[in-house]
Amino acid sequence: MATPRDRAPLAERIEELLAVDGPLPIVAAGHPVLRQGTERFDGQLDAALLARFVDALRVTMRAAPGVGLAAPQVGVELRIAVIEDPAPVPEEVRLARGRVPQPFRVLVNPSYEPVGARRAAFFEGCLSVPGWQAVVARPAEVRLTGQDEHGRALDEVFAGWPARIVQHETDHLDGTLYLDRAEPRSLASNEAVAERWTQPTPREAARALGFPLP
Repeated sequence: MATPRDRAPLAERIEELLAVDGPLPIVAAGHPVLRQGTERFDGQLDAALLARFVDALRVTMRAAPGVGLAAPQVGVELRIAVIEDPAPVPEEVRLARGRVPQPFRVLVNPSYEPVGARRAAFFEGCLSVPGWQAVVARPAEVRLTGQDEHGRALDEVFAGWPARIVQHETDHLDGTLYLDRAEPRSLASNEAVAERWTQPTPREAARALGFPLP
């Protein structure tokens, strides 16, 4: 049965969430909000509250730290996510993964579709699944559509690591975790990845752990 908090208007619940200064609590896997999907943003928040919520997502993402954060990860079932990646990686990693810096961006009502058939597989983690990583094969290039926080249309092709980030965050808005798409045999603790699988690609991990790569 729904509680009074569950029945409270979305704007009221977000005001309550923002009443505490600092990063917002990040919801961990197992919470229903990560699986139930999201409402399209259609003016449920006025411009001032939307700006405050976006700023809170940015603060929380940077503090974690992460390269993206979706509204459900802070308990809000709204189709909004933020991304940002300074990409402080060695040159060989940048080249292998196509990881290039991404400025802070707000994605409102995003959706994506593959561009071409090429897929790329790399270890991936999630702030809502702390302590673990797994290899996920994803489209290497996607077309992302939606809006920004000002309502301006977004229609852009992302490739390499930025394509992975926008897919990961948009998936959150559909109730999908990266584990749903991962190679189960690749699942590894952060400690194991740091000790064994820091290579630019997961080829050695695939051979040792016995999972396929595209």
